[in-house]
Amino acid sequence: MRWSAVRKRRSMADSLPMTLRLYQRLSAAAVPLAPALISRRLKQGKEDPDRIGERRGMGGGVRPDGPLVWIHGASVGEVLAAAALIERLRALNMRILLTSGTVTSAAIVAKRFPADIIHQYVPYDSPRYVARFLDHWRPSLALFIESDLWPNLILSSAARRLPMVLINGRMSHRSFPRWRRVSGTISALLGRFDICLAQSKADAARFAALGSRNVITTGNLKFDVPAPPADMAKLERLMAVTRGRPIIVAASTHPGEEEILLDVHRTLTRYFPSLLTVIVPRHPARGEAIGRAIAATRLHVALRSHEELPMATTDIYVADTMGELGLFYRLAPIVFMGGSLVPHGGQNPIEAIKLGASIVHGPHVFNFTDVYDALDSAGGAMHADTLEALVKQLGQLLADPAAREQSADASVRVVEQLGGALERTLAALEPYLLQLRLEMGAAGA
Repeated sequence: MRWSAVRKRRSMADSLPMTLRLYQRLSAAAVPLAPALISRRLKQGKEDPDRIGERRGMGGGVRPDGPLVWIHGASVGEVLAAAALIERLRALNMRILLTSGTVTSAAIVAKRFPADIIHQYVPYDSPRYVARFLDHWRPSLALFIESDLWPNLILSSAARRLPMVLINGRMSHRSFPRWRRVSGTISALLGRFDICLAQSKADAARFAALGSRNVITTGNLKFDVPAPPADMAKLERLMAVTRGRPIIVAASTHPGEEEILLDVHRTLTRYFPSLLTVIVPRHPARGEAIGRAIAATRLHVALRSHEELPMATTDIYVADTMGELGLFYRLAPIVFMGGSLVPHGGQNPIEAIKLGASIVHGPHVFNFTDVYDALDSAGGAMHADTLEALVKQLGQLLADPAAREQSADASVRVVEQLGGALERTLAALEPYLLQLRLEMGAAGA
């Protein structure tokens, strides 16, 4: 029996394409370089110095008894997409291990998720670190969100017979041709998943073409995310100091966008002299640099990270803090979604929509093509390709409350129509969850 298992593992390894076998060797050989990599990432603020051991696969806590559902997402967007699913799994008394790869996602988990959710940084994709991680946590079911596919993590999990499901699967039109050029590699990875739950029919077709064995279209979990929370006392304070002023929130902005938004602000103040523009950078650590750039233009700026509030003379308020988007979505009726004026691919507008915002976005929304196509077609979002168009769209919404209300209502209808991915995802996962519940019952008997 032992030799049979060994031969089977060798057979699986031999069947891997050369690209993956080479990747395994190189990633194993690169372990001595890990300290240099970690040191550089620490200087860049991309690692938590107190949790570096997790990157080497060392467990940052004790594994709880019983079945453990492991959910992995790359960063903030993927982690938040899983929020409603995690809540439903908790209601079934499932213990949850949530992994991600960024400091910002860890901060969001600490701020917005229940204390019993175990968060760990995903280990660097070295066979040694991955094995250490799996040895410690021994997950019962693995759910990978969207498309963060680390080869050693997937291959090692499959070798341990760990059931794996790709949930909220997304394969963009830009990524698809690149993967087609290495079809053997991606097929060997996707073929290890029991099921692929895709966001759309287009995603499903791409995953099937790349080697996914069992593809089901379940929809986008991001349509089912709950509205982000807000501290009501802080909201009341902000409303008090901004009362009577027209406000625009520029959410999750990226480098290159703030300069454009300053030009938009200057133009709009010719018609709305008391306008306040709130800039919420995607990465709060950029707040200081953004503040200096704004001050250099002679606009008056205040930074939330300095515990400043917008005063009557403040032109631009930089909300460079973590986890407060829910606060500013409630403050302003108009939201410009960042990441769309530069070729980043846009940001998820669903949370803002659920809090009643009218949405404006730039041309680069390829990460959320289906979402924005539906919103634009229904009049639930405004598309602006140029600076002039952006000024026009925002100006019309500022001047016309009825237009704002009509746009917000249309976007809510779109989100309601496209929702339901959570229930379809849970239905697809039911056989696995039933098995875990049976194990829980047997353990308690």
